[in-house]
Amino acid sequence: MEIVWFNERPKEFVVTLTSANITLNKAATTRFEHAYSVMLGTDPVQKLLIIKPLSKVEAVSKVIPENRKYRITVRSSYSRISNKGFMKEISDMTGLDLENHTHKFPARWDKNQDLLIVDLKGEVKSND
Repeated sequence: MEIVWFNERPKEFVVTLTSANITLNKAATTRFEHAYSVMLGTDPVQKLLIIKPLSKVEAVSKVIPENRKYRITVRSSYSRISNKGFMKEISDMTGLDLENHTHKFPARWDKNQDLLIVDLKGEVKSND
């Protein structure tokens, strides 16, 4: 008898954008379980949204200015970052109508830099 055990594929990282929030799905949330806060950034040329988790030590140190650190709420099945100003910048950069529509994008983890990189060019189509 030759048994081949089922090995479930890793779930895709998906990030949902609204006019006020960035929501990470459960798979992406696993990279932020121990984050005390985050830093938010963009690459306007490549249309990327970048999220860097900060440990408590990094967050409370004076190395990173307070106005560059943002609160993240981590739950068992998702995590959320709320910042209307940043979401307005994302909307302006991409032309997305975040006021009236929710948009989902694929993301990947860059383990060398400890960053979640969201590709704002390749929207995920929902099955709704």
